[in-house]
Amino acid sequence: MADKVNTLPFFYGNITREEAEEYLRQGGMSDGLYLLRQSRNYLGGYALSVAHNRQCYHYTIERELNDTYAIAGGKSHRNPADLIEYHSQESDGLVCLLKKALSRPRGVEPKVGPFEDLKEQLIREYVKQTWNLQGAALEQAIISQRPQLEKLIATTAHEKMPWFHGKISREESEPRLLNSNRTNGKFLIRERDEKGSYALCLLHGGHVMHYRIDKDKAGKLSIPDGKKFDTLWQLVEHYSYKPDGLLRVLKEPCPRPNGADGVSFSRPPLPRRGATGGILSRLSSNSFPKPGSKKLPFFTSRHKTTDNLNPYETRVGNTVSKEAMPMDTEVYESPYADPDELRTSTVDRSQLFLEDGELGSGNFGTVLKGIYKMRKTEKQVAVKILKNDDNNAAVREEMLREANVMQQLDNPYIVRMIGICEAENLMLVMELADLGPLNKFLQKNKQISMKNITELVHQVSMGMKYLEEHNFVHRDLAARNVLLVTQHYAKISDFGLSKALTEEENYYKAKGHGKWPVKWYAPECMNFFKFSCKSDVWSFGVLMWEAYSLGQKPYKGMKGNEVIQMIESGERMGAPPNCPPEMYELMKTCWTYKPDERPGFSVVEPRLRDYYYDISQ
Repeated sequence: MADKVNTLPFFYGNITREEAEEYLRQGGMSDGLYLLRQSRNYLGGYALSVAHNRQCYHYTIERELNDTYAIAGGKSHRNPADLIEYHSQESDGLVCLLKKALSRPRGVEPKVGPFEDLKEQLIREYVKQTWNLQGAALEQAIISQRPQLEKLIATTAHEKMPWFHGKISREESEPRLLNSNRTNGKFLIRERDEKGSYALCLLHGGHVMHYRIDKDKAGKLSIPDGKKFDTLWQLVEHYSYKPDGLLRVLKEPCPRPNGADGVSFSRPPLPRRGATGGILSRLSSNSFPKPGSKKLPFFTSRHKTTDNLNPYETRVGNTVSKEAMPMDTEVYESPYADPDELRTSTVDRSQLFLEDGELGSGNFGTVLKGIYKMRKTEKQVAVKILKNDDNNAAVREEMLREANVMQQLDNPYIVRMIGICEAENLMLVMELADLGPLNKFLQKNKQISMKNITELVHQVSMGMKYLEEHNFVHRDLAARNVLLVTQHYAKISDFGLSKALTEEENYYKAKGHGKWPVKWYAPECMNFFKFSCKSDVWSFGVLMWEAYSLGQKPYKGMKGNEVIQMIESGERMGAPPNCPPEMYELMKTCWTYKPDERPGFSVVEPRLRDYYYDISQ
């Protein structure tokens, strides 16, 4: 959402109320003249500044719990642009209709606040340290979970600021401010108790003044009778440019003593990204909190759970929800991420322990759950066991071909092949995705939110984008072949029909028609036996339809020939009930008849990503 608001010509970014009024005065102050700016006290919120009768009026646009936007007491809207469009037709509590947008002067870009300027490096550093990710896995983690990571960084950013001194007493704080350089406006913030109460300690005229910072039931922070803020860094930024009830503005942060609170400061400070100025931009070298730390309000540590739905608790302010981030699961990284665990294409039968109870079955045989004991640890795995009583060489060859494809792939959103085990039967040992196929999960959990579905579909698109970049065609992409590790983590599976394309060819041509999933296949597959990444995009469109229909069968009640005739006539499946219109439009784009005109996953994935961020903000 933030990226889209940034493109609005009348969005000025992180400017103050006074700066907004000056822009409106320069614009002529005609009735209904308005601009949009970033809220400096509500996280993810905005402010609308409007001229009327030569006066300026300011309205806070809050982001609500259901990810909509509203002026206090007003109608909710999907985004700030929709809200502004509505108030250009209805005043509905505003002093007047919004009549004319005041565009930024030529050459003026939206002002970037100090937190926004630092956010990217904070997110990157946090993911690196918390999940020990590098390279492609790091980028995948940031892309797939940006909204949650942004909330995390925003609500814990104060812990990395030089002015935050942790849980020290009033008596301990005063010598720190009085020791040297007794500059008026020197300040620090300390933690008072476990309930989220803090104190602002400010040097004025050689004396230390103490202001209590309380947290209300909604998680808002404020000095008594003062403005309310979502985060400490917003409070500090506000009082650093106007006193607003304090004896003076906050001028100079008091740095923590070296090694205070038992924290080691041997790691160098994070590099500054641009000269943003302001108190927030001067980062300390405090290390990032780790999962399970009491200092970390947003994530719990990695743990096992018997609750399949939402196994990880998250917290923003006083709002608690449960949401599993892929990086918190043990299967995000390769089983061989540890260099001491040498990768091998085979699994020793003595290290593999099978459990009772089938996970699934098919023409090839069965899938059982198992435990694979490695050098340092053990992994829960899925074991695909070949039942080949008549020793059919073709069946064995097909299974080995699938193993060969899977062993070449290494992506967090694709089921990883661990190895082949040749014992009483041929066995493929793979990562375990406990919740099973996406279509069956959706059929059983119809209460799932559209945001959650979009999250999973986006993860599938990232896995498919990886296949496209590595010149692999899946040929059997469907909701039944997407497995869930958690309710918020999907992996693509079943590579029995997959093909690696040569550098010279961008498609694979089958020798003849097989036992194919016609309802998921593009026209060129059926007409010319040609398979490419573009035909996978067509299948992905069908998978999207399955997801947003909560696991229904596509083209229900129709036979294969009827489906082919329908597609050839130019008809497409209708939108599933309650499907977001943007997602149905993307499905139809995936179902573009000519493959050359159909987008690739390099186009589809960013569109899904943008929409997911939109509804997550």
